[in-house]
Amino acid sequence: MAALQFLNEDLGIDLTPGVIAADTTARFLVLEDLAPRVPLDQLLRRDGAAAHGDRLVAFAHARGALSAVTAGRAETYYARRAELGPVDAATDQAERLAPLRKGAIEHASALGVPLDGRAAHELTAAIDELAAPGPFFALSNGDAEANNILLHASGPADARLIDFEFARYTHALTDAVCLYVPGPAWLTVGDPTTTGLADQYRRTLARGIPEAEDDRRYGDGLAAACLSWVLVRLQRFTLLDTRSPGDHSRLQLIVTLEAAAHTAETYRTLPHLTAWIRRIAVVLRRRWPDADQDFADSARYPPYRARH
Repeated sequence: MAALQFLNEDLGIDLTPGVIAADTTARFLVLEDLAPRVPLDQLLRRDGAAAHGDRLVAFAHARGALSAVTAGRAETYYARRAELGPVDAATDQAERLAPLRKGAIEHASALGVPLDGRAAHELTAAIDELAAPGPFFALSNGDAEANNILLHASGPADARLIDFEFARYTHALTDAVCLYVPGPAWLTVGDPTTTGLADQYRRTLARGIPEAEDDRRYGDGLAAACLSWVLVRLQRFTLLDTRSPGDHSRLQLIVTLEAAAHTAETYRTLPHLTAWIRRIAVVLRRRWPDADQDFADSARYPPYRARH
C-alpha cells in the first residue's frame, strides 16, 4: 500500500492502480479497477511477441519510468512506509546476495569450472555495484516480469504496474534484467538491443537518472544485475540435474547463462566473470545433451517463448 500511495499521492504518477480505501488494522485494501486491461504475459503466450511489439515497448517504458520518477525520492517513500510499521531502509544488498554467490561458486566448482581470482574480483565488484547504486537507487516492485503489468490489448496500452508486495528501493537496473534474461516463466526473451526495447527503456530511465546515458556506468550496472540473476538461477542446478531429458528448465538455465553473458559482452564489461559464465554453459550443454540447442534459431526459439 505504501508504494502505491507514494506513487499516486506523493508523486502524482499514474503507473499503478490507485488506492481507494484502506484499513491497515483490518488488513483491508480497495484498489482501482484496472479492467479491461490484461496481463502482458497473457497476450505474449496467446499470440507471440511479434504480434505485440507495441505492448512490449509499453512494458519497457513503464519499467524505465518507475525508476526515473522515483530516483532520489527514497526518503519520501520510507517516511510513507514507516507509517505502516518498522522498516529497514538500509537493507544490505551485498549481504543478501552473499549466500547466492557462495552457492553458485560451489555448483560451478562441482562441475569443474572453479572461479579464478580475476573472475572472483569482478564478481565482488558486481555485487558492490548493486549494493551501492548511487544515482541508480530507485523503487522497484520487486518482480519486474511481464505478468505484473496490465495494459489494453488494443489501442493505447495505458499500462499499469502491479504486485508491489515486495516493493523496495534497490539498483534501478535490476528491473531491466527481465528485458535481457529470461525470468521464471520464459524460455527465451530475445535480444532487446535488436528490437529497440533496450533503447526505449534506457531513454525513459535517463529522464530521471541522467547517468544512464553514460555507457560505462549503465553497462556496469546492467551487467552486474544480469549476472546476479544468474547466481540466483544457478542455485537450481542440483534440482535440474535430476530432471528428465528435454525438461524446459534445463534449457532455460543455459539460455539464462548465455543471455547474461551476451549482455555483459555487449557493454564490454566484466570479461573474466563473463568467461566463467560461458564456461559453465558449455559444461552444462555437454552434461545435458538434450539442452544443447541452437537458441539463435528464431523460428524454434522466438522471443518470449513460454517455458513448459
